[in-house]
Amino acid sequence: MSTPALVLTTRSPLTPLVVACLAATWLVWGSTYLAIKFALLSLPPFFQMGTRFLVAGLVLFAWMRWRGAPLPDARQWRNAGVVGTLMLGGGMGGTAFAEQTVGSGLVVAFIAVVPLLIVAVNLLWRVYPARSELAGIGVGLLGVLLLTQGAGFQASPQGLAAIAVATVAWSFGSVLSQRALPLAPGAMGFASEMIGGGLVLLLLAFAVGERPQWPPQPLAVGAWLYLVVFGSLIAFNAYMTLLARAPAGLAASYTFVNPVIAMLLGVALGGETISAFEWLAAAVVLAGVVLLLAQRRG
Repeated sequence: MSTPALVLTTRSPLTPLVVACLAATWLVWGSTYLAIKFALLSLPPFFQMGTRFLVAGLVLFAWMRWRGAPLPDARQWRNAGVVGTLMLGGGMGGTAFAEQTVGSGLVVAFIAVVPLLIVAVNLLWRVYPARSELAGIGVGLLGVLLLTQGAGFQASPQGLAAIAVATVAWSFGSVLSQRALPLAPGAMGFASEMIGGGLVLLLLAFAVGERPQWPPQPLAVGAWLYLVVFGSLIAFNAYMTLLARAPAGLAASYTFVNPVIAMLLGVALGGETISAFEWLAAAVVLAGVVLLLAQRRG
């Protein structure tokens, strides 16, 4: 996810509110990938993601309207549909699809390359990275190449293809929302994006003939509720708060904390196996992300 370059003026950014928001983006977003895996027990990928984002989007939309936020205009709804199709339909739909055959820890380790891809996509708008940023991109992409050679992705070519499409779609959607397809201001823009993306995901679920298990397993239902409430509503608002109150580098720190948390949770709670080679590859990816973000701090 792209991070606007917002600068904090206070000398001590680690207020209790900022710490709480960091905990939400680190722990909640880091745990959502295992929650997706648990929800897959009864809810197929596109149906799961579509209902998740549609419900969360409608709740946030109603909340913003109750607070007096104006409705998005026709152009903003159109933009939300395009961005939602890319970021949620392609990005999150592809992620859930990949988790059917690839461990959640490996999936999120691959996703860590998104900040690097966003820099690359910005080249289309002639936004060129500094030489030091190019070093981060090179290291990160090397890590992804190593990651794809591990047993997890080698055993599932379709999972590798799905997560590759997901990261590219998310990156293009992120850049388009900034450069060419602006959404409605604030949380209303995110709500409209979730509604648009959720509808596209449900259309995909119908097109491929997905059928949720009925009755669903309690663990799957609990995971789905966790994704709606904590993953889509609480953690997002925490992230928006960080953008307003913390340096950009600190706000974006979730991009290299989430993979570590997701991999640990996948092993501890999801019964996943990650080889030493795959841990090393993930570390190389994260080193590239750290190099990139270090150039954008403050």
